[in-house]
Amino acid sequence: MRSSFWLGVAAALLIPATCSTSALGDEVSKINNRIKGRVVDHTRNHGYDRRFYAASLNEKRDMYIYVPPGFSPNLHYPVMIYMHGILDDEKGFLQYVVQPLDDAIACGKLPPLIVAAPDGSFCAAKARFEPGSFFIDGPSGDFQDYIIKDVWCFLLKHYPIRPEPKAHILAGVSMGGFGAFNIGIKHRDTFGVVIGVLPVLNLRWMDCKGNYFANFDPYNWGWRNTAHDPNEPVGMFMHDLIKLKMKDLLYPAFGDGCDGMIRASKENPIELIDRHCVKCGELDMYIGYARHDEFNLDAQAESFIYLVKSRGICPEVLCDENGRHNERTAERMLPDVFGWLTSRLHHHGLTEPLALPVVKPVK
Repeated sequence: MRSSFWLGVAAALLIPATCSTSALGDEVSKINNRIKGRVVDHTRNHGYDRRFYAASLNEKRDMYIYVPPGFSPNLHYPVMIYMHGILDDEKGFLQYVVQPLDDAIACGKLPPLIVAAPDGSFCAAKARFEPGSFFIDGPSGDFQDYIIKDVWCFLLKHYPIRPEPKAHILAGVSMGGFGAFNIGIKHRDTFGVVIGVLPVLNLRWMDCKGNYFANFDPYNWGWRNTAHDPNEPVGMFMHDLIKLKMKDLLYPAFGDGCDGMIRASKENPIELIDRHCVKCGELDMYIGYARHDEFNLDAQAESFIYLVKSRGICPEVLCDENGRHNERTAERMLPDVFGWLTSRLHHHGLTEPLALPVVKPVK
């Protein structure tokens, strides 16, 4: 059967499943009526085109921005950029993140912060089940510049953001976790906290025999050096009935053949640690992974954790021993993520909004 069919089936299993624009209706108003904070709509998903212009992609892009209960444009807040997973876009933020985020802030389990959820899919026209950008500058567009230059500058211009790097948080699920760690490692002068839930952290993981699906073993550790087989499985679901292939998920973002492998190595979070000389304390890291991840991201995470610990860096780690690569596992991790983030913001003295002159308030 065609790859697009299997991508559609797999989308029901991944995190999270995207609903159509028509199904959303005026979802922002409904959400804002039930939460204590507020979602600001910078999309065209609800009858009006409120998108912002992304110069790096030379087009308008969708983004939701959450502001916390009691938000005041006269106060400056910590900010999080939330990056979605593959086969998804910004609408997953409304479906799965806003409510638990707002509940945690409203009951005091998480300090007030602003959260931006930009669209990181390839096509602004929203082709469903389309592979994701991995938030890199690649053959399909400059999606890392889009986050660093367009999204970040839009936030600084239109929202009151605290200036400290430790108040700037990158968080992502699956592919978005890759983006969070990739960008955070490269831009530690801007971002001080990275959070990955079921993240992609070592694209080149293999054991010494070239088996991608092997469990991590520091004494049986190899590196992927080729990606020439477009039909090589990189994800297997439903007792291996559904196989997601290299050409479906990785080629679109990184390219194929030697060029794709070179780009994958250049952008690989585990390889960026030494390349960018990351030191203990420079970047607060949270890694939540699932023991039975269908993409074998547990082996990727464990290889990354092993390497950073050998460099004296101690990330916060949560392993869901019964978890899989799905939305249910990610949801179970949220309370732990919020608790850890609260402790880090408290440690850095960033739990209260800061009174500073504001150049331009939220409209």
